[in-house]
Amino acid sequence: MSSKSKDEGEGGSVQRSLKTRHLSMIALGGSIGTGLFVTSGSTIATAGPGGAPLAYLAIGVMVYFPMTSLGEMATYMPVSGSFAEYATRFVDPAAGFALGWNYWFNWAITLAVDISTTAILMHFWLPHIPGWIFSVGFLTLIFALNIISVKAFGETEYWLAMIKVVTVLVFLAVGILTIVGVLGGGPVLGMRNFITGDAPFHGGLPVGLSVFVVAGFSFQGTELIGITAGESATPEKSIPKAIKEVFWRILIFYILAIAVIAALIPYTDPNLLGASETHVAMSPFTLVFQRIGMAGAASLMNAVILTSVLSSANSGMYASSRMLWAMGSNGMAPRIYGKTNRRGVPLPALLLTTLVGALTFLTSVLGSNVYQLLVAASGLTGFIAWIGIALSHLRFRRALIKQGHSVDELVYHAKLFPFGPLLALVLGLVVIIGQDIPSLKAFAWDKLLISYMSIPLFVILFTWYKVKHHTHLIPLDEIKLKD
Repeated sequence: MSSKSKDEGEGGSVQRSLKTRHLSMIALGGSIGTGLFVTSGSTIATAGPGGAPLAYLAIGVMVYFPMTSLGEMATYMPVSGSFAEYATRFVDPAAGFALGWNYWFNWAITLAVDISTTAILMHFWLPHIPGWIFSVGFLTLIFALNIISVKAFGETEYWLAMIKVVTVLVFLAVGILTIVGVLGGGPVLGMRNFITGDAPFHGGLPVGLSVFVVAGFSFQGTELIGITAGESATPEKSIPKAIKEVFWRILIFYILAIAVIAALIPYTDPNLLGASETHVAMSPFTLVFQRIGMAGAASLMNAVILTSVLSSANSGMYASSRMLWAMGSNGMAPRIYGKTNRRGVPLPALLLTTLVGALTFLTSVLGSNVYQLLVAASGLTGFIAWIGIALSHLRFRRALIKQGHSVDELVYHAKLFPFGPLLALVLGLVVIIGQDIPSLKAFAWDKLLISYMSIPLFVILFTWYKVKHHTHLIPLDEIKLKD
C-alpha cells in the first residue's frame, strides 16, 4: 500500500505510517494520563470512595459502545476527519462542522490541562519555581515531537504509553499489598476508608452525577482510534484489535486503580485535587507512596506520572491538529489548515493548536480554579463527540440497508446494535444535563455558563453553518457511503 493517505488536502497529505501497536498505545496513551493520575483525586474527594469508582465504571461502559460504532465506520471508511467527517456524510454537514470544531477545541483545551498538570507535578520537587516556566518547556517539547513526522510521533507515544501500563500495574500490586497489610508497616487498612464520614457515597446522587463529567474527561482519547484511521497502514485489521485491547485495559486500570486509591487515602484528605485551597494538590498515586513510607518510590512515581501526562499531551496535540487539518482539507476551516509539509505534518494546524495550548499559562496566574474550569469544559465536549458518533452510526446503518447493502459487507460489526449507540445517546444526554444540578436548581448563571459552555458553543457553530450553507438532514438514499 502507498505510504500516502487517500485524504489529500489542498496543500498535501498525511502519511499512512501507523501500525497496530501504535494505534493501541496512542488511544491508551491519550486516555491514561491526567484523568487517572491527577483528577481521579478530585472525583474521590467530591463523590467519595464509592461514588468515584461507580462513575468511572458507568462511563467506561457507556464509552465502549461509541468506540465500537466508530470502529465499524472507521474500518468501512478510514479518514483522518473521523467522526466529524461521518457526521457530515451521514447526518448533516452542519453537524460535522460543529463536531469537528468542538473536538478540536476539546483536545486543544485538554492539551492546556495536561501542560498545566506538568507544573503541578514539577512542584513536587521544585515548589518555589513559577509553574509557567515548566509549562513553556514542556509545551515546546510536545510541539517538537509532533513536528518531526507521524511515525516519530507514533513511536514516541508507544514507549511513553508503555511506561504508563507498567506504572499502573506496579501501583496496583503495591496498593493491594498495602491494603492487606503486607507493605506499609502499619495496621491492615482493609476497606476502612470506604466507611469514613458519610462514605462511600459522599454528597449523594447529584454530586455523584456531577463527577461523571470528570470521569468522561478521563476516558477521552478512546476515540483517537478513529482519528488515527487515516494514518493507519492497515485500518481494517488494526482498528478492531485496538478497540478490544484499549477498552478492557482502560476499564480495568481505572476501576482497580481508583478503588485502591480510595481504600488507601480518605476522601477528606486535603492534598487531593479540589479538596482544599490551602494545601498543594498532589497526584493520589504519589500520595499513596508517601503515606506508606516509600518516599523514594513517591519521587519515582511522580517522575513516571510526569512522562504519562506528557504522553497524554502528545496525543492531544496529535488529535486536535489532525482534526483541524481534516476540516481545512474539506473546506470547514480556512484552507491554510489543510496544508502539510513534506513529511506529511499539518504545520499550520499544529501551530494554532499550540497557541490554544498556551492557555495553560492562565492557571499559573489565576490559580487552580482555572485548571478545574478547563477540565470541566473539556469533559463536556467529549460527551458531545460521543453522542455525535452514536447518531452518525445509527444513520450509517440505516443508509446501508436503505441502499441495498448488507451488514455482512462490513469488516467489523459494532456490539449490540442498535442498543449500544442508543444507550450511549441516552446516557450522554443524562450526564450533560446533570453535570451541575445544584447550579441548575439555584439558577446560578455564572456557574452554569462555566459548566455548560460547550453546549452554546456547539449550538452556535451548528446554527451558523446551517444558516450560511442552507444544509439539511441528508436523506438516507442520498448518503454517500463510499468515495
